[in-house]
Amino acid sequence: MKAPERSIELTQVTEWEDGRVRSLRDSLAAEEPLEIRVDRAPLTVTMRTPGHDLELAAGFLLTEGIIQSQDQISSLRAVAPENGTKSNLVEAELRDAEFDRAELQRNFFAGSSCGVCGKASINAIRVRGLRHPDRDFRLDPEILCRLPDTLRSQQEVFSQTGGLHAAALFDANGQLIALREDIGRHNAVDKIAGWALQQGQLPLSRHVMLVSGRGGFEIAQKALAMGIPILASVSAPSSLAVKLARELGLTLVGFLRGRRFIIYSCEFRCLPSGSSR
Repeated sequence: MKAPERSIELTQVTEWEDGRVRSLRDSLAAEEPLEIRVDRAPLTVTMRTPGHDLELAAGFLLTEGIIQSQDQISSLRAVAPENGTKSNLVEAELRDAEFDRAELQRNFFAGSSCGVCGKASINAIRVRGLRHPDRDFRLDPEILCRLPDTLRSQQEVFSQTGGLHAAALFDANGQLIALREDIGRHNAVDKIAGWALQQGQLPLSRHVMLVSGRGGFEIAQKALAMGIPILASVSAPSSLAVKLARELGLTLVGFLRGRRFIIYSCEFRCLPSGSSR
């Protein structure tokens, strides 16, 4: 997959290796702030890797419960500064969207590593009315084991910088449907959500999502908002993510590496019938 424009920056560095010193050019994952405005009023600022900004904004609005469908977005556009520099602002105009703007602005303080802060309880998710994912979806464990290799082979920016998270969407056959990268793991997931929203693919009830980092609470709640039945990660989930997954029926998989993985909730979706413990 071709890296989006502005997602990589070049810099000059000094390398020390076994006593030898040399100067060389290195690639860095770009990190810039993105402000999201709703009806011309500031809503949040998140540190992100430029690229797929409209998807990021749309996905953020969906996964944070501000909208429930694409029809509620009247317009969505990147705003270019008058001085002609690069755009770090997306404006959305919404219809039939009721939310407490002041409360959202207090909760939405986002950073490139922590995700959206302030939503630190399952009670906040219960209020959203998220539905349980499809209980009939199944995924062969052999297919599940192949997903990390596919993800890594398609991470264009990571292959050049080594500094990005990724979220990838697969179907039941292990076919890669969409992949997005970002310096923030939650932003990569929101870009997937925005893609699905804009493509009319929601709910993603017959898909599995794999994330390159840990399976934290904010990632689990965003997967549930998309209707995803299986969320897998190559690292560990958090305790709150496990509690949320068990309560709302999300299959949560961690430590997906090689031919081994750990299932923390709803194991029936990715184990053959009659499998013994």
